[in-house]
Amino acid sequence: MTASYAVREAVGTEDREACFAVRREVFVVEQGVPQELEYDTYDATAVHVLAVAADGVPLGTGRLLHGADAAGKTGGEASVGSLGRLAVAKAARGLGIGAALVRGIEDVARERGLSAVDLHAQTHALGFYERLGYVAYGPEFPDAGMPHRAMRRTL
Repeated sequence: MTASYAVREAVGTEDREACFAVRREVFVVEQGVPQELEYDTYDATAVHVLAVAADGVPLGTGRLLHGADAAGKTGGEASVGSLGRLAVAKAARGLGIGAALVRGIEDVARERGLSAVDLHAQTHALGFYERLGYVAYGPEFPDAGMPHRAMRRTL
């Protein structure tokens, strides 16, 4: 797998379908998350970020909820966005794509005037997010049958 890729905001139907294809591969197929839990009403209004190889193959994705969509995930704080659905295709892991996606989502959050980003991390990924400046808070909780922790990074 090549290390040549770009991270950008997903625009249009084709980009959204590429984001959903990566999520399906990682969450539904690889991790066994039921498809009806993976896709939700937030997908229509979220800002999706996409990592693509130089040849156009989708490598990773993530999304940002903000405003009213993020309120339930951030305790109602209007200035805090919610990062979610971060996924990197198995063949593309280890290239820094996950970190680049997180930074891309943070850039989108700053552009929208947000002061912080929250997320719900699978517990096995806590170290990844901690290295990117996120701090865990609150107790562990289940989501889609897997243990998670809430985390936040001030922008």
